[in-house]
Amino acid sequence: MGYGSRKEVKALIKKKRITVNDKIITKSDIQIDPDQVQIKCDDSIISYKKFIYIMLNKPAGYLSATEDHHQKTVLDLIKKQDKILHPFPVGRLDKDTEGLLLLTNDGQLAHDLLSPKKHVDKKYIAMLAHNISDHDVENFAAGIMLEDGYVTMPSQLRLIKDNTVEIIITEGKYHQIKRMFEAVGNKVTYLKRVAMGDLILDSELKLGKYRELTENELRSLQDR
Repeated sequence: MGYGSRKEVKALIKKKRITVNDKIITKSDIQIDPDQVQIKCDDSIISYKKFIYIMLNKPAGYLSATEDHHQKTVLDLIKKQDKILHPFPVGRLDKDTEGLLLLTNDGQLAHDLLSPKKHVDKKYIAMLAHNISDHDVENFAAGIMLEDGYVTMPSQLRLIKDNTVEIIITEGKYHQIKRMFEAVGNKVTYLKRVAMGDLILDSELKLGKYRELTENELRSLQDR
């Protein structure tokens, strides 16, 4: 939980700084159930958790990656204490795309959300260079052929106002939404993800900020 390496923790124990149920521990090889006892380092309670689930409102300019030698990643937005469990982004948002990004170290949940078989909806708000037509809506519902010949799965396209639209897709191909609009002679000028499955971006969460999921939000993802 970030209190040190195995060697460093042994040193803490030797200095009598670790207690279990308020009893000083002198040996590092005892076995305990962290759900049944209270562990402290000095006077600080150490709470154990296996997984972390973070909702990030990703700003433009950050890569959806855990590290990069040349550019900023979304992990640069996460505080040191919240990186202890090594969260990683579930899927990716393009560097210039904003909005909802889930970070976790729960590999099974990440797999379930990204699996093509699960068809998890991903909802975006897009601003376009040109207005859409009824024909565009029909084409998106039928599937769009991209420049490489791939035909996307059916998607939902809805006009919000002027050149601002809502689009729901179930895939996550490289630059997919941008390529879909390019295929119908349009161009995305701004893109923001606002939902992934039943997880909705917190409207109170400012760009670049994050928080852990609530129990209800996590349950909505796990119960899919």
